[in-house]
Amino acid sequence: MSAPPSDNPEDANSRSFWMPGNYQRTVRRTEDAFQACNDIVACFQERARVERQYAQQLSEWSNKWKPVVDSSPLYGSLLKSWQCFLSSADRLASLHASICRSLVSDDGDKVRTWQKDTFHKKLFGGFKESQDIDSGFARAQKPWAKRLKKLDKARRAYHKVSRKEQAAREREEHAQGNPDVAIDKQKKIQEEREVAQQEAEKVRGRYEKVLEEVNRYAPRYMEEMESIFDQSQDEERKRIVFLKQAFLSIHKHLDITNNESVRAVYNELHNTLMAIDEQEDLRWWKNTYGPGMPTDWPHFQEWTPEKKAKKGKKGAEKKGSLEKSAMIGGVRVRALYDYVGQETDELSFKAGEEFLKTEDEDDQGWCRGMKDGGWEGLYPANYVELV
Repeated sequence: MSAPPSDNPEDANSRSFWMPGNYQRTVRRTEDAFQACNDIVACFQERARVERQYAQQLSEWSNKWKPVVDSSPLYGSLLKSWQCFLSSADRLASLHASICRSLVSDDGDKVRTWQKDTFHKKLFGGFKESQDIDSGFARAQKPWAKRLKKLDKARRAYHKVSRKEQAAREREEHAQGNPDVAIDKQKKIQEEREVAQQEAEKVRGRYEKVLEEVNRYAPRYMEEMESIFDQSQDEERKRIVFLKQAFLSIHKHLDITNNESVRAVYNELHNTLMAIDEQEDLRWWKNTYGPGMPTDWPHFQEWTPEKKAKKGKKGAEKKGSLEKSAMIGGVRVRALYDYVGQETDELSFKAGEEFLKTEDEDDQGWCRGMKDGGWEGLYPANYVELV
């Protein structure tokens, strides 16, 4: 963290880039950038774990509630809508799992590769890039530092004789106003003041000469320091540009608001919810469990004597009898949607196709039916309507 600003000019000057050694803050940017890469990778690896855990939690939540929802008392479009929440969670789980993989495989590996190519470690510690910048600053600042040291010595010498001259002048003024000081003594004090004054002027001249020499060298010093600083700035600019692109890539992977897959999930869920139709659901219930159910009302049944089956045809006649009994109480239904059977004992049909329902819906929401070609199997009860 940078030091707080100070109103003291001497403090500000001591922190200035131009003062000896203060270029080290610029040199340290290389090592700081290397460490920042480590921190960035670690930071978003942890975010990747958050995404993975969220994906797992979504899947666990969906798997936990699927059997509950499938066996719930809801039916029709309401049941389909509830089930759509769970299927949407499964798709979102896959999405967040892919975000986890992108953060680790794409973004993390990209930063690691760039870090390896950009920072070249020295055998005994440090980086070649920071050492080159440090050596350049040191060469440019060495003559300047020597001149500043010489100037500081001249300044301190001048201030010392100035204090001595001031003391001599005060003694002279005190002696002149004091009748107790002898004339000879006053003359001696005056001579001491004159010697101190001459010495101060002499030292001042040397100080001014050294200062003039420093000021003549300053433009060259500034040019050399700025040249090295520009090299450091160019390296830092490349680092900033790369990390900006890395952050944008991470943002792209995390920003699910613009993800087409997420939009599709929620659009489908919204459309399913909007398709809830109370009239259709009530009509289905009426035809499946209410007054609309097919019923074999009582009627006169003529007695027919049983015929003895010939040997070898008993099994065939029995099968025919079973098929005939299965037709009793059957009702024609029409498919509302396309359905492709997932198992060998399931029917497949197209929307609008008609066939015979031979058994009512079971506890799992399945009916048994038979198509005109004689193919018999199970199908979802809420995929058809009575003709």
